[in-house]
Amino acid sequence: MTVIVWFSQDEHRHEWRFYLFYFILLLLLQSTTPNPLALDYPCKPPYHSHYPFCNTSLSIPARATILTSLLTLSEKISLLSDNASSVPTLGIPRYEWWSESLHGLATNGPGVTFNGVVNSATSFPQVIVSAASFNRTLWSLIAAAVAVEARAMYNVGQAGLTFWAPNINIFRDPRWGRGQETPGEDPMVASAYGVEFVKGLQGGAGMIGNEVVLGEKSLLGDGGDDDDARLMVSACCKHFTAYDLDMWHQFSRYNFNAVVSKQDLEDTYQPPFRGCIQKGKASCLMCSYNAVNGVPACADADLLGLARYKWGFKGYITSDCDAVATVFEYQKYAKSEEDAVADVLKAGVDINCGTYMLRHTESAVEQGKVKEEDIDRALFNLFSVQMRLGLFDGDPSRGPFGKLGPQDVCTPQHLTLALEAARQGIVLLKNDKKFLPLDQNNDASLAVVGPMAVSDKLGGGYSGIPCSSKSLYDGLGEFSKRISYAPGCHNVSCNSDDGFAEALETAKKADFVVIFAGLDMAQETEDHDRVSLILPGRQMDLVSTIAAASKSPVILVLTGGGPLDVSFAERNQQIGSILWVGYPGEAGGKALAEIIFGVVNPAGRLPVTWYPESFTNVPMTDMSMRADPSRGYPGRTYRFYTGSRVYGFGHGLSYSDYSYKFLSAPSKLSLSKTIKHNSRKSLLSQLMKADYKVDYVRVDELQSCSSLSFSVHISVTNLGELDGSHVVLLFSRGPKVFEGSPEAQLVGFSRVHTTSYESTETSVLVDPCEHLSFADEQGKKILPLGNHILSLGDVEHTFLIEMY
Repeated sequence: MTVIVWFSQDEHRHEWRFYLFYFILLLLLQSTTPNPLALDYPCKPPYHSHYPFCNTSLSIPARATILTSLLTLSEKISLLSDNASSVPTLGIPRYEWWSESLHGLATNGPGVTFNGVVNSATSFPQVIVSAASFNRTLWSLIAAAVAVEARAMYNVGQAGLTFWAPNINIFRDPRWGRGQETPGEDPMVASAYGVEFVKGLQGGAGMIGNEVVLGEKSLLGDGGDDDDARLMVSACCKHFTAYDLDMWHQFSRYNFNAVVSKQDLEDTYQPPFRGCIQKGKASCLMCSYNAVNGVPACADADLLGLARYKWGFKGYITSDCDAVATVFEYQKYAKSEEDAVADVLKAGVDINCGTYMLRHTESAVEQGKVKEEDIDRALFNLFSVQMRLGLFDGDPSRGPFGKLGPQDVCTPQHLTLALEAARQGIVLLKNDKKFLPLDQNNDASLAVVGPMAVSDKLGGGYSGIPCSSKSLYDGLGEFSKRISYAPGCHNVSCNSDDGFAEALETAKKADFVVIFAGLDMAQETEDHDRVSLILPGRQMDLVSTIAAASKSPVILVLTGGGPLDVSFAERNQQIGSILWVGYPGEAGGKALAEIIFGVVNPAGRLPVTWYPESFTNVPMTDMSMRADPSRGYPGRTYRFYTGSRVYGFGHGLSYSDYSYKFLSAPSKLSLSKTIKHNSRKSLLSQLMKADYKVDYVRVDELQSCSSLSFSVHISVTNLGELDGSHVVLLFSRGPKVFEGSPEAQLVGFSRVHTTSYESTETSVLVDPCEHLSFADEQGKKILPLGNHILSLGDVEHTFLIEMY
């Protein structure tokens, strides 16, 4: 860079100091800020662009194979870590595989840094909150916005292109510290979320500038088959599988053996991963720390082979961080470091997050425990994904996303999307006598109590640096001119009542009081599960004391991702309304205020059951989903739980009442034409026996399951004075053909916009093989015969599934 500065010798002689300072500052910025034009990349001309693996006219499998063949053994081993080394002889720079984007670009992975020209990124609500919207389009748009910001940050050297999200484990136990990161307890919802998030992240369908683009279609072409399909960024479905315990009593995720039945694996734990792979086409799968039925997940060839060979997974498999080390050091499954490396490589793991494979693979090869072709297979999968990302296509600034940069991060469009996501995910749990909304035109005074009210850390786990750091209190302040605040407790743990008196005086003076209670990351997070479901410390006392002294019933706002036993508040008539905001992201304060003051009609629904405190008597280590009365086991999730509830799955109120009507749905479904020929003969012979009754058909005995699908057309009427969106949840109850039948199953959901006193129509596509079936004790999906009941709230429709 050349800078020529002219100034008069006689006039403004002091200005030379300014220009000198400006010139030095520019040089410093250039030396410390990544320059997209100087971004290092493979296949850079003139010295490294002639290699065959740089030839984009060849197929990606061919290019990946060629590149692998050009490496020495030591070079190959150096690439088996998330922090892959450079290969100077081939002009390949180092690459960091580990970047995180659970609900926005996060600081957790070393692949993302905010120390550069981009110093923040849009912080969307935590996953459990977005899941409460039950809105597939919203999930896809969030992922697409994250993809845009990821590519923009990659272009300035501040992010990788391989992101380890989404987390689609089932939120099985309410105490799990990472349940907040998941879409909830229902396998169908978790699967749908995973599919939409992966498609949005990898295809980039979303917003660039002021335009909505369709990512893969508009920027990447049609992509061809899975081997060559291009990616905007790579998504990773985690953690495979049955991972939902971090640290509870003496058990940790590193040493826990999840004992899971074939039945529960098939119809609860695996569906999200199967959907993520088969429908979402995820390019990465992460195996979990825990063992499953005695075998560490990352060393389980049957488990990883199921994903790759039966489900058709095309991509790379990464271990969770240091999960290869745990195979030997914690789980004692392997007899040595070399055995651990051999076990995971032969099982199908391609890359180790950590350094264990870097340190022990060479000696494993020397001892004959690992073959070079095992390493070649891993590198083939890794290079294939990098090539689908365009990392070996030359200068990224000339690629389809080369123009993305800092101007595409924290855009008005993305901030609006974050606000809309918070609006849609907040759940109204209680609203006695329609206490809410408050009149926004009334100049009433407002008291705010609770330490979480003034926190600007609203993202929960795996967050980045938000574009704007406003608190929930700030949001309320935009609607109330006369607002006051008292913390009540020093922190969310609330181990002292020292601040109660001040909070009580503040509340007494106000017309209305909003109390913030619940959880923060000190109570629930990665590596930390809860032992109780009640409010932490003295929070319950604070809420009850303030409610008893207030002029009007109070508004209780609950933070945190995990379920809480707030039965006391549900019963207390002085608590007029209860709202759950979870971790609502950077726009959560404004979204909450809009709901409290009636600008937005709430419609979120809980994606997880809220259990009473007595549920903590159930061991967190018991992986069984189904109830077992013989040992006093109540089961888990709305599908199998038989105990009492604080709030059920799908609970969520609105300022409007709604009515439903089934407009059309079948009355009968015959399986005769879809039963495979050999199965038909067997079933007929069974039916001919006078004392034999056929109660169900195995799904694998049916051919062309899609031909059985049908649409349920529904009318939703808004009976209130406010317009607003509404979540339609369609459940089914099937015949109890044997022990283990679900109590109910969600078969479909839809979010629709409704107009006051008008009806809106929607439809839900039902696939009986998928939505009306469940697994038997052998892990085989069965479809019960007989009457099935579809329900929308209190409205039901019965239809018959018969053989002939």
